[in-house]
Amino acid sequence: TAFVAKTKSILDGMTGTVHGKRPCRLCPSHSRVRLTMTVSAFAQPAVTLAPRVSTRGVSRRTVATPRGAIRTSASNTKNPRFALLFDCDGVIVETEELHRRAYNASFDFYGLKIAGTPLVWSVEYYDILANTVGGGKPKMKFHFGENRWPVGADFFDGAIPNGEDEQNQLVDALQDKKTEFYKEIVASTATARPGVLRLMDEAINDPQIAVGICSAATKAGFEKVVNSVVGPERLSKMDVVMAGGDGVCKKTHPL
Repeated sequence: TAFVAKTKSILDGMTGTVHGKRPCRLCPSHSRVRLTMTVSAFAQPAVTLAPRVSTRGVSRRTVATPRGAIRTSASNTKNPRFALLFDCDGVIVETEELHRRAYNASFDFYGLKIAGTPLVWSVEYYDILANTVGGGKPKMKFHFGENRWPVGADFFDGAIPNGEDEQNQLVDALQDKKTEFYKEIVASTATARPGVLRLMDEAINDPQIAVGICSAATKAGFEKVVNSVVGPERLSKMDVVMAGGDGVCKKTHPL
């Protein structure tokens, strides 16, 4: 279709980055393929859909009503034939490096160490971690489980967390502090990737295209990004905006 052709043309002009020696998922080939596949997958002949969810204009057959998702109110979508769904990190904004810096700031704030070595996630390691585990808390639990749980003077008298409850307390505290640092970093450095907002606007203005943002990112950090970069007015015109915790399951769960 003309819409898919235009989308591919815009994506061809989008830039990306390379971390170290290994191309990351932000490079043009990775991100272009992911977004193009998202558009192409929905570019199918029109079908009869179940009644729409009144607050979003998206059919119940298309997506279940999210729990606590950002409310939208000005969508002009009517009987959508296509859906264009954006991830946030690495698609709308190149945020992976911002997340990594925020995690390391949180680790440093609490003086965490593993086997006497300060806990730091390198660029190369975080690139792998971000493409392996979805969500901030699962990332930390995965890393600590594969290595060792860290110790810090502010937690459990400097001892390793004992049991799941203490592990959850540590991860919760780290995630909360990471989110604080992340908001500060986003406010000072985050910008939209080239072409993304133009693509959003063209899709939003077409009543046959449902448009949304769906991310597994922590809600507070996600909202800071989309409000700062996408903007409240544009968000109000979308059909659905969801962050981590709005759905029942996190990616890579198919539902």
